[in-house]
Amino acid sequence: MGVQAEKIFVNLPVKDLNASIEFFTKVGFEFNEQMTNENATCVVISESIYVMLLVEDYFKTFTKREIPDTAKSTEAIVALSVKSKGEVDEIVNKALDAGGKPFNEAIDHGFMYGWSFQDIDGHLWEIFYMDESGFNQN
Repeated sequence: MGVQAEKIFVNLPVKDLNASIEFFTKVGFEFNEQMTNENATCVVISESIYVMLLVEDYFKTFTKREIPDTAKSTEAIVALSVKSKGEVDEIVNKALDAGGKPFNEAIDHGFMYGWSFQDIDGHLWEIFYMDESGFNQN
């Protein structure tokens, strides 16, 4: 078996850290207070998935490249699987109510259902449910 990482930390630049904390709190996420200061916060997605929201000036200390303009380009799509179609709808609706913007319409393939939104900084989030028993077994 190849590389087996234990955790993932996705780093995203944000314009206003407090506004981002408010947004993700309304969506329903919690934060690791030990990894939070004026430059960054750690959104706890699960026991092994974390998103570091970094103020743009601080984010720039980690790279020499430009931060993409999320209104014009996509740097990544953060895709999260959840336990049900209802949970997909609940998370996306909370994000939209909290000031996020719609991205793609909900897509239902029967065994897989997904819906996406843009957070307040334009980062793309895909929330999906997948019934793995629906895959063809070869």
